[in-house]
Amino acid sequence: METRVAVIGIIIDNSDSIEEMNKTLHKYSEYIIGRMGIPYRQKGISIISIAVDAPQDVISALSGSIGRIDGISAKTAYSNCIFKGNQ
Repeated sequence: METRVAVIGIIIDNSDSIEEMNKTLHKYSEYIIGRMGIPYRQKGISIISIAVDAPQDVISALSGSIGRIDGISAKTAYSNCIFKGNQ
């Protein structure tokens, strides 16, 4: 199986959507390397970055699922490296 490393940048401007986002992330937890969240209280938003190592289609599905949640936007940056197997 070929995988890529990517970072999904997430901005949440509706805190009511956080639970749904966390459920989505839990579904893909086997691919998540790490997560960093920063509450930006002055602006009333949260900024989260998710590092993943997964097949291209899984990364796209995760990012798309998150981006379709009301009050959340997500963009993905992919590495140029493609890994085969368990590298």
